[in-house]
This record gives sequence, structure tokens and C-alpha cells, in this order.
Amino acid sequence: MSIHLLHSLPERFLLPREPLGLLPGLILAGALTAAAIWTGNIPLITHLGLGALTLAIIFGIIAGNTIYPWLQPASHSGVLFAKQRLLRIGIILYGFRLTFQQIADVGATGVVIDLLTLSSTFLLACWLGRKVFGMDSQTVMLIGAGSSICGAAAVMATEPVLKAEASKVTVAVATVVVFGTLAIFVYPWLYRLNLHYHWLSFSELSFGIYAGSTIHEVAQVVAAAHSISPEAENAAVITKMIRVMMLAPFLVLVSGYLSRRHHGITDTAGKSAITIPWFAVVFILVAAFNSFHLLPAALVNQLITLDTAMLAMAMAALGLTTHAGAIRQAGLKPILLATLLFIWLIIGGGAINQLVRHLI
Repeated sequence: MSIHLLHSLPERFLLPREPLGLLPGLILAGALTAAAIWTGNIPLITHLGLGALTLAIIFGIIAGNTIYPWLQPASHSGVLFAKQRLLRIGIILYGFRLTFQQIADVGATGVVIDLLTLSSTFLLACWLGRKVFGMDSQTVMLIGAGSSICGAAAVMATEPVLKAEASKVTVAVATVVVFGTLAIFVYPWLYRLNLHYHWLSFSELSFGIYAGSTIHEVAQVVAAAHSISPEAENAAVITKMIRVMMLAPFLVLVSGYLSRRHHGITDTAGKSAITIPWFAVVFILVAAFNSFHLLPAALVNQLITLDTAMLAMAMAALGLTTHAGAIRQAGLKPILLATLLFIWLIIGGGAINQLVRHLI
């Protein structure tokens, strides 16, 4: 079995021959990012769970369908740099948000729940998308990744592995925005409803694990669990972080599957070729390094802030290169798929939580 990295690591960090040509596009993406971060700090927006990444792609789409056509000749190379290379660096730096100790805090129950919820949701997305709705594999897998792992960040991380078109990525992110935002209001209502009727044995802690294992975005998890209790919020965030940590092995598995499908299970030498996305590997290494707490907390916070800015710039760049007409062409099927996945996360995810808690 031959294994190789998806793009060589040194090559990805080399600057283009004319780095000054990147400035217009990077300045444009940076301005949209600054606006997204500022807007995301407004209390009302924060309460809705709309983070900088989601706002950046919204602002990018608006600019991309209004002023960007006039700015594109000078800005294209910088926007492309932000969409591709800054994205990969941002995914690597995302590892500084996680530590392996977080797994121990929730225990085996949270890990098993996350694993079962992630795998069942993604496989259901693939089956429904391809067999029921007849959608293309890229859109299906992007929506599945966003619903099953960590929302827009998972969609953006899966994009370079799939080599998906910008319009498909934006459609997937849009489903995360719609249903993740809806979850902010639905989950506290479900908790209070269950508290009144005693349908299921959910405590504040166990409901936090349920929310963290089934809601799309980290910000949306925080917003939903915060309105229940501090105990629910802490359990939800830790469970969500474990789920986010599964992003890297997920990308490796998807890359291996695509490699086998495109090149056949065996090559001419009789060996399978699995392509591993290098940024996913480094992401795991960064999370492992961060688990030892060798860096000062202030420095880690600065790296997380830098990471948010890089990912937001990548989102803004994606929005800039997405045309509204391409989203309209996607039709109703992606929304229907995301709707069924949202229902599955609430009902099926709840069943998985109850089953695992009774077995472990």
C-alpha cells in the first residue's frame, strides 16, 4: 500500500513569485474579515450564534455579486491565495483550540456518542443525497461533513480534499447557517419541553453532551447550551471539541476513499494508493502538541485569534468567488437533504445519546 501526502508540505508554504500581486486580494479579504469579526462581537449577533466565519462568507457573497466583478482583475490572485493556502494554514492552527485531555473530561461516553453520531449522519447524507435525491457526490459529501462534524469549518476543510467548486461549498455552508441557527432556538425549547413532560432521562450534563454531539457549529453549540445552564454549556463545548477533533481522521478516510475510487483498489504494481491531506496530519500533531500546554496561554490565545482571522479570510474569499446564480442552480435538493439530516440529528442523535448512556 503506497501512501503519499496531498500536495507536498514545503510547496504549500512557498510564496508566489510576485507576492506584491497578492496584496489587493488579501486587503479585500482582510477588510471583509474585519467587518465580520466586528459584527460578530455585537451582542445580538453573538446571541444568534453567527460567528466570524459565517458572517465572512455572507459578506463575501454580497461583495462578490456587487463590487467584485470590477475588482477581480487586480484582486484575483490574492483572493485565490486566501481561499486555498490560508485555509490550510487555518485548519492547522485550529489544533490550538483542542487538547487530548478534553476527551478524558467527558469520558468514553462522549467519544462513542460523537463517533456514532458523526458516522451515521455522514453515511445517511451520502445515501440520501446519491440514492434518493440523485445529487452529485461533492455537494453531498460537503453537506454531510458540515452536518456531521463542525459546520462551516468542516465544509471548508473538506473542500480541498474533494477539489469542489466554490458554488457547491457555499451551498453546503448555507445549509449549516440555516439549520445551525435554527438549532439555537430549537434545543433549549426541547430541553424545557422534556423537563416538563419527562419523556427522556436528560440531565443538564447529558443534554449538554446531546447538544454538543448534534448541533453544527461551535458558536451555535455555545449559544444553545448557554441558555440552559453553565453545566450544560461546559459539557456541550467539550463534546463539540471532541467532535471537531475527529475532523482530521475523517479527512484522511475521505481522501483514502477517493483515491481508491479514482485509481482503483489496486494499481499496476498491485498496491493501493491512498492520498493523505497533509494539513489534516499536521492538524492532529498541533492538537497533540497543544495537549502538553508547553506554550503560554497568552500565546495560544493569539494563535487562536490569528486562526480565526485566517479562516474568516478564506471564507470571505470563497464568498467573493461565488455567484448567486450558481447557488440558485443548486435547487431545492440540498435544502431537503440538510432538512432530513437536521431531523436525524435531533431524533437519531437523541436516540444514540440515550442508548450509549445506558450501555456505558
